[in-house]
Amino acid sequence: MSVRATTLPTLFVPHGAGPCFFMDWNPPDAWNAMAAFLKSVAGSLPQPPRAILMVSAHWLEPAFAVTAARQPGLIYDYYGFPPHTYELRYPAPGDPALAARVAGLLGAAGLPSRQDAERGFDHGMFIPLKLMFPAAEIPVVQLSLRGDLDPQAHLDAGRALAPLRGEGVLIVGSGMSFHNMRGYGDPHFGPVSEQFDQWLTATVAAEPAQRAALLARWDAAPAARLCHPPRAEEHLLPLMVVAGAAADGSGRRVFSDRVLETTLSAFRFD
Repeated sequence: MSVRATTLPTLFVPHGAGPCFFMDWNPPDAWNAMAAFLKSVAGSLPQPPRAILMVSAHWLEPAFAVTAARQPGLIYDYYGFPPHTYELRYPAPGDPALAARVAGLLGAAGLPSRQDAERGFDHGMFIPLKLMFPAAEIPVVQLSLRGDLDPQAHLDAGRALAPLRGEGVLIVGSGMSFHNMRGYGDPHFGPVSEQFDQWLTATVAAEPAQRAALLARWDAAPAARLCHPPRAEEHLLPLMVVAGAAADGSGRRVFSDRVLETTLSAFRFD
């Protein structure tokens, strides 16, 4: 079997608003299309992953960090939601060997990192994975973002981690393609989010070297800072990691929907 046939794609997926998929919302169908997309991910893969490396927008550290517990707990890092949403479970095992492999690859690329045997899985990880892989049987390791939010550093981290794709590891970035909290629900942000989304879609589909160059200076894109205000771009940075891990692979938008008056999209690299 060829290497290409066994190489898994990388994905950037939206994780929604807190535990939105597991509670009543107004309007009630607001998150239905996104939930259906997340549920379709497993069936779209060329083979089931042996493990998942999840890059969450909700974990920032001075240097990259990776969960190393054998059975991580959950971090309910959302506030003001119904009581039952704090009882959600996702008992996927960790994978200390994969955590060590991630740290080794980052270190070999000159990117310091640490393994964290205490950190649990935040909602940027367990909420979408409850839809993507509900059985919670696949081992999962979570990678932090770097606190300086340097896009080039995150592209470099993804590039360092690219070999994992040929080792049965699915690399997933969990964030939001639009994340201005003041913009959600405001119809004035519909055109703004669409303008940035069109740029992002074209950039993801560009030739790999051009794609990387454009993503490294994403804040120069049309409406970029209206969609991701300064020092609040942590929901976009997981895209840089999965794009870097794509290496010379092609990218495309695989989902888009208008939610809370804004355009939200998902991207895949093969």
